[in-house]
Amino acid sequence: MKYTLYKNPFFKVYAVVDNGYVKIKTDGVASPVLRPFVSNMLEYFDGVKPAKVENDYLIFSTWIPPIPSKPFSRLVSSQINARIGRYTPEQITISITEQCPNNCVHCALPDTNNKKSLEPDTVKDIIDQCLDMGSTFVIFDGGEPLVYDGLENLVSYVDSTRAISGLFTSGVGLNRQKAEDLKKAGLDMLTVSLDSAKEYNHDMMRGREGVFKEAMSAIKNSLDAGLLVNMYVVLTKRNIDELYDFYELAYEMGVHELSFFEVVPTGRWIDHEAETLSHMDYERFDRFVKYANSIKGPRIFSVPHILEMTGCFAGKKWLHFTPEGDVYPCACMPLSYGNIYKNTIKELWGRIQKETVFDADYCLMRDSEFRENYLGILEPKK
Repeated sequence: MKYTLYKNPFFKVYAVVDNGYVKIKTDGVASPVLRPFVSNMLEYFDGVKPAKVENDYLIFSTWIPPIPSKPFSRLVSSQINARIGRYTPEQITISITEQCPNNCVHCALPDTNNKKSLEPDTVKDIIDQCLDMGSTFVIFDGGEPLVYDGLENLVSYVDSTRAISGLFTSGVGLNRQKAEDLKKAGLDMLTVSLDSAKEYNHDMMRGREGVFKEAMSAIKNSLDAGLLVNMYVVLTKRNIDELYDFYELAYEMGVHELSFFEVVPTGRWIDHEAETLSHMDYERFDRFVKYANSIKGPRIFSVPHILEMTGCFAGKKWLHFTPEGDVYPCACMPLSYGNIYKNTIKELWGRIQKETVFDADYCLMRDSEFRENYLGILEPKK
């Protein structure tokens, strides 16, 4: 089976799955000339496990639209435009509410203490504006989005011919009926976040007993309902020793993908620079990723490796919306470029595009100069 990534009369890119691994092929009279120009983009797909293989679609990752599909074609177009400096907010995260039963010590959402939520019509307007700009992935998060009344209506509002929808959750309250309702509403992927593969440690980080059990129940219910499920881990010095435990748990639960993101000193951890990984930690993680890709089990989505290829997503591929309506370059960067109640999103995206700092090939929130100059955060003296 061939899964077409891109084609025109002179050049075609397609994927095949051989012994459980994706292989990228090119064809057409222009292939010898054009393939070298897109080799770095194709490198991301080639030689790794897909999240899921279906008869008509290749689900390369829970973070990417199915191949082939109209949303994926839109994503390809935005990637091509990005190569000439015309960026699109491909991925948007909408914090629809600050409400959350947990008390995570590392919560990225700033503590406003006003428990704000975005009105459904406001969320729909955000979706409309962003899809018109070319966005291909709409993620609902919080707080805890599962406590938002009418979540299914927001999910079903996302135009499936233009974008896929996702949900980022701790798993609280995600019973079988809720999972089935979200599936019926058209939810494309669900991400359950974990801080530890060990129950006690996870509950301690989340500030409440029982959160680990709820996460495991949410994963099972979502899989039973037929949803694509991703397990999401923020790596810190506290859990770097659990890499293989996370993978074993993901394999046992049967999730489609296991994603890793390095901790960013932000939110309640804005001053926790010491929690970031060391060079030795990176080397351990790199060895783990290579090993995990060589054995049977879920696909690994490694954000640190993606950033090495693409650079920082902030201000180039990502927009984040807070429950107050502020617009950030990414969810980890508390730097507002305006508010949706005062400006159009296109205007705010234009402001961000004028900032050359977002051409960075590394995470800006880990850069002391950026944190001081843009956020007023002084690093502690050593």
